[in-house]
Amino acid sequence: MRFKFTGLGRQESVHDYVGVLIPLEEAHLHSHSARSGRCEFEEASSSSDDLDIDEPESGPPKDGDNEDTGMLQMSAAEYTIDGLRREVRKGQKRGQWTEYELKSKLINKAIQDIGMGRYNWQLFVLCGFGWFADNLWMQGVSLTLPSLSGEFGVSEKQVRYTTSSLFAGLCIGSFTWGLGSDIIGRRIAFNVTLLITSIFGIWAAFASSWTSVCVLFACMGTGVGGNLPVDGALFLEILPDSSSALLTLLSVWWPVGQLVSSIFAWYFITNWPVEEGWRHFVMTIGIITFVMFLIRFGVFHLFESPKYLLSQGRQAEAVAVVHGIAYRNGKKTWLTEEILDAVVDAEGPERIRTRVSATNILKQNLMSFSIGHIRPLFENRKLGTATLLMWFCWSTIGLGYPLFNAFLPQYLSHGGSGGSDESTGVYNATPSTTYRNYAIISIVGVPGSLLAAYTVDHKSPFLGRKGTLAISTLVSALFLFFFVTFGTTPNSQLFFTCVEAFCQNIMYGVLYAFTPEIFPAPVRGAGTGVASFLNRVFGLVAPVLAANVPGDGTTTPIYMSAFLILAAFVGMVLIPIETRGRQRL
Repeated sequence: MRFKFTGLGRQESVHDYVGVLIPLEEAHLHSHSARSGRCEFEEASSSSDDLDIDEPESGPPKDGDNEDTGMLQMSAAEYTIDGLRREVRKGQKRGQWTEYELKSKLINKAIQDIGMGRYNWQLFVLCGFGWFADNLWMQGVSLTLPSLSGEFGVSEKQVRYTTSSLFAGLCIGSFTWGLGSDIIGRRIAFNVTLLITSIFGIWAAFASSWTSVCVLFACMGTGVGGNLPVDGALFLEILPDSSSALLTLLSVWWPVGQLVSSIFAWYFITNWPVEEGWRHFVMTIGIITFVMFLIRFGVFHLFESPKYLLSQGRQAEAVAVVHGIAYRNGKKTWLTEEILDAVVDAEGPERIRTRVSATNILKQNLMSFSIGHIRPLFENRKLGTATLLMWFCWSTIGLGYPLFNAFLPQYLSHGGSGGSDESTGVYNATPSTTYRNYAIISIVGVPGSLLAAYTVDHKSPFLGRKGTLAISTLVSALFLFFFVTFGTTPNSQLFFTCVEAFCQNIMYGVLYAFTPEIFPAPVRGAGTGVASFLNRVFGLVAPVLAANVPGDGTTTPIYMSAFLILAAFVGMVLIPIETRGRQRL
């Protein structure tokens, strides 16, 4: 089957994917358990009091008291309506599962049985474009600050407001696209964000004044700000549970974006006149972003998130998407609408799916932007506490991270902020040395994301999502203190910044994976969107603080950054949820 350039409006149908459906009684032959060599054929015990001391080696592995692990590996006898009905209700502690939650768990199981394949890996790359573009432009704007100061005669402290304009756009983009993806779907937002970014990014290269640069960077930010909440939610919702570490690994694209930005800046800004180098640089990364948009929109056929479709009552399309993923991966699936309805005991009166008018759709969309759309994030104390703490962490990091990283080229250009001699305590670095060191720092950050992907699923009580996140954040804060206290030469600054960048990439890698896992899919875009919005709002404040602190602004912002990252560490330790090994609803 060859996909045509169909834009954003295509609706999926199971009839497009003939040959992927198998009977439920054959499902065990194509299951995750079968691929793992654990497919069993004896009748599953229905007793909840069975002891597991005599359980055969091939049985499902235990993961502490995690009630969700069983859905990953099931015996052949459990691939019946009654078996699936029992499995999706496991772990119920209070109240009743909602229809959406039960069907969501069943879709999880179907995707798990399909497993990782060509479609998932293609989406890994395309979602990686979002991470790549985010840091490509965040660091890109930072790298232009010395040139903007030189061309337009803006002071070193005042030019930091350029970063504020970017963060203003990021605030709008993260909030709008985060909530909007829950309303209009992930697919539209997924494609449009990169288009907006590339258009205004390229336009900024032709700006005739510092003010116009700031305005265009702000417009560009409205696009790039939506990448992370949208791409993370989309990737998470088609990712098999057994491959959940890939969401953390997705963050490896983030330091790669910084690396590419720093290499092009090193080449253009150090080899062209001050009024030309930064323009060639911005034009180049704008073209790169546009190429990524073309690949996403024109080359790859993206399926809408089945969790989003399910939450919108579009069950037939959700099932069709699962069939489409199986088709693209060369696998089989047992999921049908009839099975979904039967497992949630929907054999009663037939449901009538009505089409609403354009007026009602508009009204529902406007209502979705109200506080009522966020209220489900506080439906119980545990989720509410986790939501507030996660938003606190994003806020403190949002303010702390840019206070250091957004102005790192300026800090590196000074070569040090202290010294024994008051008149020669600052070792000024050449532009070539500054951008070279920035590229080295970018390279060192890449392995951090790889290490994060390994540790997030580690069984150690000190690792997992929370442990890895807390440890990496603490070390980042400590080395910020070391940078400002002992970083008195270019080489010492380089060392401390490399360690800080390595740990900070671990932190961000886990944070971007951990955050959407906490929230259920119907409000996942809202939860991650608000987190990203707060991150950007406080990022907007950072340049204002950095531009108005007493003195030359080379030490106080870094101390503030260290204390804020330390506060985020405290918040992470207090989060009451660990999502390692758990199913995502």
